[in-house]
Amino acid sequence: MASIALEELGRVLAEPVRLRVLVELLGGPPLPAGALAARVGVAPSTVSAHLARLEQAGLIVLERQGRARLARLADPAVADAVESLLRLSGESAVTSWSAHDRRAALRAARSCYDHLAGRAGVGVADALVARGWIDERNGVWSVADDAPLALSEGLGIDVRLAPSRRPVLRPCADWTERRPHVAGRLGEAILSGMLAADWVRRRRDDRALTITPLGREGFEQLGIDGL
Repeated sequence: MASIALEELGRVLAEPVRLRVLVELLGGPPLPAGALAARVGVAPSTVSAHLARLEQAGLIVLERQGRARLARLADPAVADAVESLLRLSGESAVTSWSAHDRRAALRAARSCYDHLAGRAGVGVADALVARGWIDERNGVWSVADDAPLALSEGLGIDVRLAPSRRPVLRPCADWTERRPHVAGRLGEAILSGMLAADWVRRRRDDRALTITPLGREGFEQLGIDGL
């Protein structure tokens, strides 16, 4: 993330549409400008101007894919900042059944940048601590070197840590549950494994994740019910 003066950052984030764009990008995968415009309810030309401002501030990266421009968050630090702002804010009023369903889906399971959040994410974190795959002491989490293999065998999904200088594991305070879920490279590996094993599927119109019947069985085996 590029360095930016605090006052300038405040001016960038003072525009509600830009904040909404960042929240939509919190889902992880890059999104085209047209899809973002539809999600936040503005014209494509309007969202393009806001994307340019966010890119200038170093908060997002714009990539060309053919004729389309795809936007993604610049790095995990931006995702952490956006999630922190969500925890400080209250939820907007629900005015339709579709909004109610969307909120319920987000609360059940969603992607928080590159890892699993919502009740499913917090439930997975609790299960990993209960089984000793994550050691939790006074709010500090640690994980053994053989944890990815144990997780793969225990969860029945492929959990592979990507090479990176990012932390292997860290707790991430969940916006809706107000308790930690698993972030870091381990969190990324778990969500990637669940997507590959068809436990969860990305939705087209928001960052909620659809839990498949196979995934529901897997979560229930971990003691996570009611998803």
